[in-house]
Amino acid sequence: MASVVDLSGVGVERGGAKLLDDINWVVEEDERWVLVGPNGAGKTTLLQILAAQMHPTSGTATILEEMLGAVDVFELRPRIGVTSAAIADRIPKQELVRDVVVSASYAVMGRWREDYDDMDHERAVELMSQLEIDRLADRTFGTLSEGERKRVQIARALMTDPELLLLDEPAAGLDLAGREALVRTLGDLCSDPMAPASVMVTHHVEEIPEGITNALLIKSGRVVASGPIQDVLTDELMSEAFDVPLRLTHEDGRWSARAVWHRRALHD
Repeated sequence: MASVVDLSGVGVERGGAKLLDDINWVVEEDERWVLVGPNGAGKTTLLQILAAQMHPTSGTATILEEMLGAVDVFELRPRIGVTSAAIADRIPKQELVRDVVVSASYAVMGRWREDYDDMDHERAVELMSQLEIDRLADRTFGTLSEGERKRVQIARALMTDPELLLLDEPAAGLDLAGREALVRTLGDLCSDPMAPASVMVTHHVEEIPEGITNALLIKSGRVVASGPIQDVLTDELMSEAFDVPLRLTHEDGRWSARAVWHRRALHD
């Protein structure tokens, strides 16, 4: 089985600061990963390398069996599906939802004069149905709720049948109902054996859907732990990463975490 991601000694340095330091990580094609860490841990930087948007300053990064620095990234990027707030900001607010999804075939933001065939439209319709947004097909992107926009982005990211799917904080900004609906959808996606290998970024374990198989925990640009999710999301390792005493629970396929503060005894 081919590795989808293979990072060896990867580091990123900017302005004398180490954003990533000696990252070693392998993602297999049948795995679903969550990347967890506090703000400033380097999650976004690491995801940019996986998306072929950034080269490491040290070590080697091989994505879909292509080494960054020795491959045309413009040929590699279409093989990777990405959702992020930055991409959402680039989608024209007046664009119809069906056009937001289908235009991924040409890797463009905003439909112009591209010529899409029946297979493209059928694929878009299939994905919108799968993600329960087919009723929104003729709505404009700017009129959607935040949860609806997240689903449209995921449909767009899957449009080209990518070999690697990257989800950058997909539940950020959602209310409780919106988060739970999206997590259920992501759980269905992660449990689908035909879905691509995926990496989801979050710093809230409550957002982790069922079907995630592995976790990478990072802090200050370095790996704290990596492996099967049950081995990584432990009280000890999470407390170390977030510098807070934490207690994790796993019930009905979902995770939760809370701080455990030891109260001082009161004396008269």
